[in-house]
Amino acid sequence: MSRIRFNALQETLQRSPVKVIQNEKRSTLFGQNVFNKYAMQQYLTRAAYESVMNAIEHGTKIDRKIADQVAVSMKDWAMSKGATHYTHWFQPLTGATAEKHDAFFESINGSLAMEKFDGEQLVQQEPDASSFPNGGIRNMFEARGYTAWDPTSPAFIYETTLCIPTIFVAYTGEALDNKTPLLRALQAIDTHATAVCKYFDKNASSVNATLGWEQEFFLIDDALMLARPDLQLTGRTLLGHSPAKGQQLGDHYFGTIPARAMSFMQDLEQECMLLGIPVKTRHNEVAPNQFEIAPIFEEANLAVDHNSLLMDVMQKVSRRHKFKVLFHEKPFAGINGSGKHNNWSLATGNGTNLLSPGKTPMKNLQFLTFFINTIKAVYNYEELLRASIASASNEYRLGADEAPPAIISVFIGSQLSAVLDELENVTKGKLSPQEKTDLKLNIIGKIPEILLDNTDRNRTSPFAFTGNKFEFRAVGSLANCAIPMTVLNTIVAKQLKEFKIEVDALVEEKDLKKDEAVFNILREYIKDSKAIRFDGDSYGKAWEKEAKKRGLSNYKTTPEALKVKVSEKAIALFEEMEVMSSIELEARYEIDLESYTKKVQIEGRVLADIARNQVVPTAIIYQNTLLENTKNLKEIFGEEYKNIAKEQIELIMVISKHITQINALVIKMEEEKLKANKYTGLKCAEYYCLKVKPFLKEIRFHCDELETMVDDNLWPLTKYRELLFTK
Repeated sequence: MSRIRFNALQETLQRSPVKVIQNEKRSTLFGQNVFNKYAMQQYLTRAAYESVMNAIEHGTKIDRKIADQVAVSMKDWAMSKGATHYTHWFQPLTGATAEKHDAFFESINGSLAMEKFDGEQLVQQEPDASSFPNGGIRNMFEARGYTAWDPTSPAFIYETTLCIPTIFVAYTGEALDNKTPLLRALQAIDTHATAVCKYFDKNASSVNATLGWEQEFFLIDDALMLARPDLQLTGRTLLGHSPAKGQQLGDHYFGTIPARAMSFMQDLEQECMLLGIPVKTRHNEVAPNQFEIAPIFEEANLAVDHNSLLMDVMQKVSRRHKFKVLFHEKPFAGINGSGKHNNWSLATGNGTNLLSPGKTPMKNLQFLTFFINTIKAVYNYEELLRASIASASNEYRLGADEAPPAIISVFIGSQLSAVLDELENVTKGKLSPQEKTDLKLNIIGKIPEILLDNTDRNRTSPFAFTGNKFEFRAVGSLANCAIPMTVLNTIVAKQLKEFKIEVDALVEEKDLKKDEAVFNILREYIKDSKAIRFDGDSYGKAWEKEAKKRGLSNYKTTPEALKVKVSEKAIALFEEMEVMSSIELEARYEIDLESYTKKVQIEGRVLADIARNQVVPTAIIYQNTLLENTKNLKEIFGEEYKNIAKEQIELIMVISKHITQINALVIKMEEEKLKANKYTGLKCAEYYCLKVKPFLKEIRFHCDELETMVDDNLWPLTKYRELLFTK
């Protein structure tokens, strides 16, 4: 087995960067393989184009005749670019994307053929729904499910396939994907944010949630992966001793991008440009061989689609460069894991950022309204936000060797905290002319100046305001952005709905002017949500103790965090905002629990296999070498060998103890797994979490100790220093 490791190292060291030809400007490449507005204008009739744009901007339906026209034009455009197949591209509850390819080709009377694609094939398909997770919504024998075209996310060509973004629903109408609830949440935020916007701009007609994600990942040579079955099967290293040098010098962060990684990124960025994914930033991250890529902000639905597509494209491009991309949140123990920071904001139809101050006091009051309502929403539903980022893989990252913790808090900086402290003292009821003037000139009027100089940043907060947006940092790198974005947009929509009701009541019942009513309600929100605001270090025992005093939740395990998804409060929220029904919520809860259980189960199986079939046999081989050496010393030196071979004898004994412990722990773990498998749902997930998962750490300890003792030439598994520092 050690030959595989050393052959892989030799192969890796002989690699050279793949040459990437870059002849065209990014602006020229951008969107060439996307059926965007420009392409539609070229291929659609005016009536068809206007119908599609109305569907995108106003949610109107596209009739069958127009759909046929769009389908034919889309097919002609796709075939002109070399496409031979089409697929409904969707995001089932597996966490990945799904696609079934059909050729444009159809036969006529068995002797002739033609390329065909009509409105019916564009608008709706019927993939087999029985094999996708459904949480009990559908019986296994009831296979019918439907994908339906989402015109708000443009079709695109990847390789030779026309990909049509779609939603995925059960025969009975329940959502079986991550996109459908997101679209509903975006509709809710549009409705209620627009209503509040009209306080400040009577002409406001729409509000869009925007998203800019930051995708972190590791790049590992694919040959080195061959000697790591744990990385291949679970996405993370289940064992491996930490190298002498890790990330402690900080020399990788923002350093020169290694040549092979740069070649991969250049190739990836060209693919992204063609697909209309507006990637702009690339850099080394903190951990060795860890990187980040980030785009320009987009409308949230499109941004979510682009991130899911990017993750697929990254894996395909990496194969050309003999790399494997690791998206797991914690692939290596002892160094930083990977997140996917979700930078969220709200923008009006004309592009005004509602979380960015303006040039007038009224615009700044608008900013404060959306800013404070967001904080209040996070305070009211911090447990639900925590549940939205809970997973078996992210569990290893939250609160581990890096921030953020599992406790949700909001960082806004000392300057904005001072502004909110001032607003907290606003007079109840009607305001005097002097107080109004003071508020507008000295408090809200100076917000742009405050933010311009607000360079303070807290890298440990899971939810931070960073100038003109909120950054949800606790989202895991492996996650689908749709899940946390559905929750965030829903809770903010709910909060804005409540805000408008309360403001209108003060205006109508207390005879307050609109700005007075707004100030009064914001004052109460600032007081109510003060516990969620924290500008200090959100990492460590001191913050945990403080958070407990404040009444904030601290769900350290995934099963306990997930329970919030089906609480009465959560069900009432999602049903009121028409985002998800109780049936859909229960289904997702069951799927999440099952996914958690299976991932821990798989990790246990893989670790047991590696420990028994690779680690222990290798340790025994080395132990036999020591025994042979000791035997030879005895033959030469007689009884004196005990002093001469003292170290060898001690090492033999220590190795024996570790081997014994590994075997005993593996047996105990298998016994606990059998007990766990008698249960289902939450009880099974909790049993795996509390009774099975701890064995992974214990078994790893003994394996890692053996790694430090056994001859390096015998060790079969690629070591951390090789995985992390081979460029």
